[in-house]
Amino acid sequence: MKEMPKTKTRNAWSWIPTLYFAQGLPYVAVMTIAVIMYKRLGLSNTEIALYTSWLYLPWVIKPLWSPFVDLIKTKRLWIILMQSFIAVGFAGVAFFLPTTFFVKTTLAFFWLIAFSSATHDIAADGFYMLGLSQGEQSFFVGIRNTFYRFATIFGQGVLVMLAGLLEEGKILPRVGGNIPLAWSLTFYLLAAIFLILTLYHRAILPRPAADVSRDNITPLGLLKDFFLTFGSFFKKNDLGLALLFILTYRLGESQLVKIATPFLLDTSEAGGLGLPTATVGMVYGTIGVVALLLGGVVGGIAVSRGGLKKWIIPMALAINLPDLLYVYMASTMPDNLYVIIASVAMEQLGYGFGFTAFMLYLIYVADGPHKTSHYAIGTGFMALGMMLPGMAAGAIQEAMGYELFFRFVCLCTLPGIVASILISKRLPADYGKKI
Repeated sequence: MKEMPKTKTRNAWSWIPTLYFAQGLPYVAVMTIAVIMYKRLGLSNTEIALYTSWLYLPWVIKPLWSPFVDLIKTKRLWIILMQSFIAVGFAGVAFFLPTTFFVKTTLAFFWLIAFSSATHDIAADGFYMLGLSQGEQSFFVGIRNTFYRFATIFGQGVLVMLAGLLEEGKILPRVGGNIPLAWSLTFYLLAAIFLILTLYHRAILPRPAADVSRDNITPLGLLKDFFLTFGSFFKKNDLGLALLFILTYRLGESQLVKIATPFLLDTSEAGGLGLPTATVGMVYGTIGVVALLLGGVVGGIAVSRGGLKKWIIPMALAINLPDLLYVYMASTMPDNLYVIIASVAMEQLGYGFGFTAFMLYLIYVADGPHKTSHYAIGTGFMALGMMLPGMAAGAIQEAMGYELFFRFVCLCTLPGIVASILISKRLPADYGKKI
């Protein structure tokens, strides 16, 4: 009998860190770097919040096309193709930034990046399961999350600081004072990074035997299976309460995240703290993200020891109550950088700690025969809960001013806290607890 060819394998360390770095970087570029960039280019908070919140849409509707990514061609091909599209998107943003019509053109390329990134998420997570054994998947889950967070630090920390130094002429004196050019060079760097990642992954990603195109699936059969799976999600017990929790748990945070960096950047005359771009990259994008990571680690340990039922209410308070620190900063206008750093770090620490409960509850809701698809649907609702409130955040802030807006954000945290109390009464006592 003719021996079947063996699957070509690679050391997982050679591709998992870079794959998940590539997964995190475009998301942070669309959600955070774009906010800071548009603020520095003179757009109003209303425009910034509206335009960048719309960019959540690909993650909202991601479950609608995830079956097609799963069935058409290979996930390896999808990964490489989407990374190349992201590289083109970053180059397009960079090219059109110095023009007078940069808003429409850069937003068009951000849409390309957003849709490509959402599709890349589907393919990368699927490839992770196909390319590793079950034991390897468990071992590398922390590694992949760590490198995803490294991408966050690199994006909203290092790259924002780089753009700020370019703005000030501290790296290239000829660029100093030319804000569009400074950000254009930053996005050209992003394009180059993604071009390198695309070529690297084309050469290094393994070819798992299970990563094949299922050509025997008909479009009609695919649609039938999709609607059956999608419909079964809406037959879950206590679905109304679950959706209330998913859509309101971060109601305050969804608005705060769109206005936090504009507040740090805005002049004191406009009610902001007037920090330089590079300082915002250091405070919010580096120290803040490290605090977020720390909060997530502590949250995971806490739930593994006490269970989600015990911790869901404390975590709901942790993610919401620190929003009061922005009320404090808007009312006192501190000029001490250490006070600002401590306030941002504490808010992000609470966010990381409290977000643990949210993600574990999504897993709890998704449990069942179609857990992968149902989890994807849950994350779609999660993105919707960030998109819709975020769209209005800029207009609300400009109507109220920063201090009243942050007070309003704190008021918006109440529905999520109430939903957490109701959810806690229905959770099994040992769910999430390490046995």
